[in-house]
Amino acid sequence: MIYSLKGVVQQLNPTSAVVDVNGVGYFVGISLQTSEKLVLGKETFLNIQQIIREDEHLLFGFNTILEKEMFNLLISVNGVGPVSALIMLSSLSLEEISSAILTGRSLVLQKVKGIGTKTAERIIVDLRDKVQKFKVSDENISTFADNKVKEESLSALEVLGIPKKMSEKIADRILKQNPDLSVEELVKQILKNI
Repeated sequence: MIYSLKGVVQQLNPTSAVVDVNGVGYFVGISLQTSEKLVLGKETFLNIQQIIREDEHLLFGFNTILEKEMFNLLISVNGVGPVSALIMLSSLSLEEISSAILTGRSLVLQKVKGIGTKTAERIIVDLRDKVQKFKVSDENISTFADNKVKEESLSALEVLGIPKKMSEKIADRILKQNPDLSVEELVKQILKNI
């Protein structure tokens, strides 16, 4: 089992890299978070998760152990494959993923390409007790709650024909002063300020 690779970055794409280890090039799938840390032609160290299937041996590389652990948690959920897990790690930070899971906000997870309602809800149910270590501060949880209220309010206003850009600035200003508003209250406040 390949656990880690230390070598020179021979090729680099946003979602993959080839790492040359003593003359052997290893093709490794990576997230955008890891890709940003790699430099073509420079030595790197990647934590590796190897997945062996009947017809292929896949390597996935991570800049940090925490990112690798989150990847393994995600692929342990029925319906989440390695590619979907990498897309999620590319789209959201570890804190955003764990916060969405802990607070049961499936809409955040559904924004990731390839993650539907059922899969998002399954991720929340399966991983709620396992993502505690990814340090989600109370401050971040309340910020995400604000975002959910804000998103729902902006969607409601869009249905009424009010452009999102216009209402978003007003929503941000109102939520700064009064972060505990409900969706209905926020919509009313935004309408008063347009």
